[in-house]
Amino acid sequence: MAEIDIWNAEMQRLAADAARQENWKRWGPYLSDRQWGTVREDYSADGSCWEYFPHDQARSRAYRWGEDGILGITDRECRLCFALALWNGRDTILKERLFGLTNHEGNHGEDIKELCFYLDSTPCHTYMKALYKYPQVRFPYDSLVRENRRRDRHDPEFELIDTGVFDENRYFDIYVEYAKASPNDLLIKVTACNRGPNVATLHLLPTLWFRNTWIWGCLHEGCTLKPIIKKVNQSTLLAEHETLGVFVLAVGSGPHGEQPILLFTENETNTLRLFGVPNYTKYVKDAFHEYVIRGAKDAVNPDCRGTKASPYYLLNIPPTDRMQVRMRLVAEDKSGNEPFGPDFDRIFDRRIAESEAFYEKISPTALSDESRSVVRQAYAGLLWNKQFYHYIVEDWLRGDPNMPHPPDSRKHGRNCDWPHLFNRDLISVPDKWEYPWYASWDLAFHMIPFAGIDPHFAKRQLVLFLREWYMHPNGQIPAYEFALSDVNPPVHAWACWRVYKITAPRGKRDRKFLESTFQKLLLNFTWWVNRKDPAGKHVFSGGFLGLDNIGVLDRSKPLPTGGYLNQADATAWMAFYCGTMLAMALELALEEEAYEDMASKFFEHFIAISDAINTLGGTGLWHEQDGFYYDQLQFEDQIVPLRLRSIVGLIPLLAVEIIEQSTIDRLPGFRKRMRWFLENRKDLARYISCMSCTCAGDPNALYMLAIPSEHRLRMVLRYLLDESEFLSPFGIRSLSRIYQERPFSFWVGGREYKVEYSPGESNSGLFGGNSNWRGPIWFPINYLLVEALQRYDHYYGQTFLVEFPTGSGKLMALGQVARELCIRLTYVFLPDKAGRRPVHGNVKKFAQDPHWQQLSLFYEYFNSETGQGAGASHQTGWTALVTRCFQELEKVKPIDCRKQSLSLRTNGHV
Repeated sequence: MAEIDIWNAEMQRLAADAARQENWKRWGPYLSDRQWGTVREDYSADGSCWEYFPHDQARSRAYRWGEDGILGITDRECRLCFALALWNGRDTILKERLFGLTNHEGNHGEDIKELCFYLDSTPCHTYMKALYKYPQVRFPYDSLVRENRRRDRHDPEFELIDTGVFDENRYFDIYVEYAKASPNDLLIKVTACNRGPNVATLHLLPTLWFRNTWIWGCLHEGCTLKPIIKKVNQSTLLAEHETLGVFVLAVGSGPHGEQPILLFTENETNTLRLFGVPNYTKYVKDAFHEYVIRGAKDAVNPDCRGTKASPYYLLNIPPTDRMQVRMRLVAEDKSGNEPFGPDFDRIFDRRIAESEAFYEKISPTALSDESRSVVRQAYAGLLWNKQFYHYIVEDWLRGDPNMPHPPDSRKHGRNCDWPHLFNRDLISVPDKWEYPWYASWDLAFHMIPFAGIDPHFAKRQLVLFLREWYMHPNGQIPAYEFALSDVNPPVHAWACWRVYKITAPRGKRDRKFLESTFQKLLLNFTWWVNRKDPAGKHVFSGGFLGLDNIGVLDRSKPLPTGGYLNQADATAWMAFYCGTMLAMALELALEEEAYEDMASKFFEHFIAISDAINTLGGTGLWHEQDGFYYDQLQFEDQIVPLRLRSIVGLIPLLAVEIIEQSTIDRLPGFRKRMRWFLENRKDLARYISCMSCTCAGDPNALYMLAIPSEHRLRMVLRYLLDESEFLSPFGIRSLSRIYQERPFSFWVGGREYKVEYSPGESNSGLFGGNSNWRGPIWFPINYLLVEALQRYDHYYGQTFLVEFPTGSGKLMALGQVARELCIRLTYVFLPDKAGRRPVHGNVKKFAQDPHWQQLSLFYEYFNSETGQGAGASHQTGWTALVTRCFQELEKVKPIDCRKQSLSLRTNGHV
């Protein structure tokens, strides 16, 4: 019976949490990695958030809207926080948070300069494990800033491992593990491993503190009276909070049985240090820094009370040895007499076994051990990247009663047109250091892998962004905090539809979820039609659409020619949106006749957009000579195609939907209107194809709606699958490789606009410059292409064969091509015979050192020639789509993904 319980324990907890029977998710990894430098904390006149609240001030300045820490946890409202603070005896500051460069300091924009890894987490966070690698020599803050500032955009980023601080293994591996005995009983282990050849001293301060919600004078939900943490005895802290209740932190002894010193202070700003103004409290936020590094004994409160507290362990660790400390954070009414008794280890062992069982149950069975390890770490990163996110725009614009009044300029500045936005939720964020805020189109992709491990969370996140305190009254979905009104690709409907299908088999699907999201998505679709189709001709322009550094011109700014840009990707995204809404409406119509009208509306709208992109003005945005879709610059009486082969021209491939005759037969109203359309609008009916033996009346008939005809699809696929163009050993490039030797050039107004292929980090500052769609591999678009190819294959089957790669003479059906792309995407993370994973480039430690070999990072994007990761290093949200790629390969039972590739040519490996 116990074995059955282990196999089903996490599933049962997920069900109980979804039914609100037990609050297993009350505590989790919801603490941000970076709160400084964010828009929320910026009260400057010019919106310069990086400069207004820099890293140097973070240790001394209380945050207004959140908290940060190293591998920490907090409750779902971020009231009581726990995280690690460290000192190696050499650093100039106590390390309480992860360091990185600001957007202006990095030669490729903001970038974390630390090494930490998420190793495990169950969906209810009943077991979590993470690793931080901490150098024993002085942390090279200055050299990281100086060297990256010296380099330009054509140079690679200068990373922490490049500084030599890990040479001779002179570093600590610091593992933190959490296990829950119950929803309000958290067991904590911190294990410090000395990897070096000599005895090394580590100052360890596992810190407990309250987020400051009492100083501002605010009146909204979440503001509280000042809480308190106080000493009960040398091994016990008591934390009392108005709404959270009373919690006890049991403090374990040091490795040799000694009890640590207990330090106390307040989570209050050191105004004297920062602004030269006398402190309003004697004990301030940076007191532990002063106590440990400067020896200022009077910096901490001798009365052993405050809002921030920590046991202080001094660990002298022998070479290649380890030491461990234990703590237990538990609600007062759950605390027992023996917090570290025999049950402590038994609970940890039990939760680890349950985690193993959960992932064994949901993972593809035929994967290699290496593939399983990648999948497990991808899910861990996905789960660790949940964050408490707090942003109330009206309060932020107006300022707090007890604080200096914000400058008047902010009333008309950033996000001033979103006063309704009230965010105080747990949200899946892209990267808790580089992007510690939501990006709505990123989140849509996050929910696809989330659907496989926590269906309830995936659905709730998608519904959340359609609620009235997120969605603008005009129907726009907020983009991200730097510019809530920016335009991201409309993929929310697709995510809702895919999560609906992934989370339950047919017949057991959550119709209520589908119906509620469909109704709100209608508002968003209408916003797109009213705001982003300037001429009313079904050709759309949507700003930069999240594709940083992709276009010839900065599409978020006025064009140098005047006029406007007819965008192939914006138009295709809207057709894709239409097709998804059509699929949702047809599903809903099977049980509710009223949705047949909506299905007909989206059926005809899809065809109208397809007609516009293919024929408006003659050939629409299609260029027959080149066989590709392009943006068109339209000004005065001129229409100029921007003949740049980029992912912009591949987006039209995504707009394809298959309708089964059996579905049509169950919907008489839709069938009647569709038949009328086919008979009376033959000029537009060419965008509908039928595949069956007899077509009309055949119950097995399939109808396909798609932007490209079969002829045009084949022409685009020639480029897509050409290794000298888009096809990389690691997936589909975002820009054709031909522009490496022959950059694209466009002259207007006496100025040249150039686009050059750049396989990795950006060499252009367009739209910030910290992301690059001019060559690298991006998982979200690759995954959408995989799904689109599968839909084409469902329709065409073996009647549609293409060369893969182009020019190879090897013919494949499109379903095989989709699997081949999945293989190439997984190859980014899998080691070759020498142990080298492409994601880590040529860093020898990752290939040769046993303490590094099994570790993976899930970057924002990847070098299309080498597979090396670039951009944010923990953007596990959308890069966790690799888990879906492994699942796709499970359908053909591959034993080893690397051996399955039919054409994998890189560095001599196949």
